[in-house]
Order: sequence, then structure tokens, then C-alpha cells
Amino acid sequence: MNYGLFLGCNAPAIRPDLERAIRLTMPELGIDLVEMEGYACCPGYGTFPASDELASLAVSGRNIAIAEEKGVDILVECGSCYSVLRHAAHSLQDEEKKLQTNELLAIDGKKISGTSKVRHIIDVLYHEVGTEKIKQSIKYPLDGIEIVVQYPCHTLFPSDIMGFDDPRHPHKLAELVEALGATVPHFSRELQCCGGAGGFAARSKKEATAFAKKKYDAIKEETNAEAIVVSCITCLMFMNTVQVDFGEGWDTIPVMDYNQLLAICMGFDPKQVCSISETPKVPAEPREKFIEKIISAAVPG
Repeated sequence: MNYGLFLGCNAPAIRPDLERAIRLTMPELGIDLVEMEGYACCPGYGTFPASDELASLAVSGRNIAIAEEKGVDILVECGSCYSVLRHAAHSLQDEEKKLQTNELLAIDGKKISGTSKVRHIIDVLYHEVGTEKIKQSIKYPLDGIEIVVQYPCHTLFPSDIMGFDDPRHPHKLAELVEALGATVPHFSRELQCCGGAGGFAARSKKEATAFAKKKYDAIKEETNAEAIVVSCITCLMFMNTVQVDFGEGWDTIPVMDYNQLLAICMGFDPKQVCSISETPKVPAEPREKFIEKIISAAVPG
């Protein structure tokens, strides 16, 4: 199975450990990653999509055209990138919009026809790889460990376009975590946005922090979770750094992307796949202790 790897902006620039985790785990599961040379920003919400639809479709269309030239679907981890590209592919089913977009793409010698699909990494792991194959791939199962998941909100709505999980009762990321041996409990604020999407944190850090704190309080009061697993770089970055602002005495909960946790369970070096904090203030100790527990306490599978 070949997929064009669309990394977006943040993973290669800020979280290369996440990029390495994806590049190491997916081939082990039979997913060959094709380079998307020359791709551009998706472009993110708050830029072109909010002000110039045609310009946005041209940028997204060019990214999709690169995948079409290679004959592959696009694999995306970032929830925002997935949503923007998926919306663009949907909009470009309109023949007039496709014609106008291709007029712009012709300047760069590109053309979009609509043959390549945009797939989120949760979708591909769940439907194309499957939980049984993931179970068979791990060396260090997470038996006895409780983990909560953060669903990327941009992958759920609008459901008729995003379309790979139940938007009201999503379960596929949880089942992928359970395939590693962990228990995934439900809690009252399970579907609450992380607080970092859509520029919320940039507009009002105080409000975004208070919003996120409600979710974290629910996790601590209603579960025994030792970590939070995400599958979106925005969630990964924000949910790590926001804990710094919760005040003294806050016991940090490690936040990891699914592919990072998968890589560790597969036996890859944690220093390669889960090593970076976004700021010096983000404490690494809780994450390191959690990883050490997986490696030292778990019985190799």
C-alpha cells in the first residue's frame, strides 16, 4: 500500500521526532510512504480558506495534484491539514471550481483530476492495516496501563465530508490504542476540543488555558489515565504546553501522538521517536517515566 506522506508545516519544523515515528512505524505495517516533493502549506484555516476560496483551492489543489502525479492517495496526520485538504477535494468536485483552479495550476504545469483521496492516518491504520496486525507488531504491550484519547476535532465534522468515524461516538483511535494492550476509559469531556485549534489560544491564551483545564480536571477526576494519546500535531503541541500554565502543584500528564506510542511499543528508540518538548518549560520527566515503565515493566510480546 503506497501513500503520499503529507507532513504539513509543524511536524518537520517543530516535531521531527513525530515525523520519525511515522516514517518508522508505517512501513513496518505494510504502508510504503511516497515523498510529496514540492508540497506547500495545506493552507491552514485562518489564511486563504477564510478570505479567498479560489486561492485556497489552488494551493490545496496543487498538493493533491502532486499526489495524483505519483498515483497515490494522501496520508495526513495533522487534523487541520486533513480537514483543509479533504474540504478542497470535496469542493473540487464542482466542475466550475475545478476549471478555475486548473487555470491557476496550469501556471505551474499542474492539473487536478480528482483521482487521489485524502486519508487521515487513523483511517488508514484502522481500515487498511487493522488492529490485529498492530497487535502482532508490538514488542512491549501496554497491559495494565490506562490511557485516554483526544480525537482530532477537524476529522469528525462535517461528518459527510470527513467521513471515517462516528462523529458523535468516535471509537477508532481508542481501538487502535487498545490494540497496544492499554485500557481506554470514557470520560465526560472526551469530545471537547483540545483548545488549541482555530487560533483560540492565539486570540485568548487565558481563556484557552481555562477551557483546556476543564478537560484535564475531568481526566484526573474520572479516570486513572497515565497518558493522553492524540493523532494531530496541533493537539500534541497544545496539550503538552498548556499544562505549564495550570499553576504550581499540577501533576503533568504525558501527551503523545499515536505513532510515537506505537513506535515505542514496537521497540524503536524513544530518543528518536519521542524526545522533544516545545519549550524548555514543558517537563520531560513524566513522559520519560511513562516510557521507562513501558519498556522496563512490560513483558516483551
